Amino acid sequence: MSVLPIARMGAEVLRQRAAEVADVPDPALQVLVTDMIETMVEAGGVGLAAPQVYQSRRIVIFFVPAARNDGIEVPLTVMINPVITPLDDAANEALEACLSVPGLTGIVPRFTNIRYHYLDLAGALIEREAHGFHARVVQHEYDHLDGVLYPLRMEDMSTLAFSDVLQAEASAKGHDLELDEEG
Repeated sequence: MSVLPIARMGAEVLRQRAAEVADVPDPALQVLVTDMIETMVEAGGVGLAAPQVYQSRRIVIFFVPAARNDGIEVPLTVMINPVITPLDDAANEALEACLSVPGLTGIVPRFTNIRYHYLDLAGALIEREAHGFHARVVQHEYDHLDGVLYPLRMEDMSTLAFSDVLQAEASAKGHDLELDEEG
């Protein structure tokens, strides 16, 4: 398997709606997903969407560390053709970073509670609910499938900053700043 190149902001593939996956139990799909997992781990991310590795297909992988999700870990998940539905109007704002927007972070509003469904690699329909950071990661990755990068969701561009600057300032104040790189 191999680590794939990650598309960065400005790449055409990141501005397009990705194509639906028609043939889910396809061996080539498993190879792509395996390469995506290796790429995400190598890059230190918690999620990755196929358009980020120059594949315009509706595929997302992610995991949610327990430390960022009220002690509840969400194991590595492979979503094909996902669909998201907000459960209510509750939203929160938090810093987000992205492998396709390296070195930057910004405050992004997201729904706090969502339901989502998707096909797994065997073609089975899976449905889940997500709250908090789990919901944020799913929405961030899903946006990639529609050609949306997090800066387009920001309501206040003055919060866009270099991650290392924010971390240095937080450290100087004796604070920890957690900036997981969503895909």
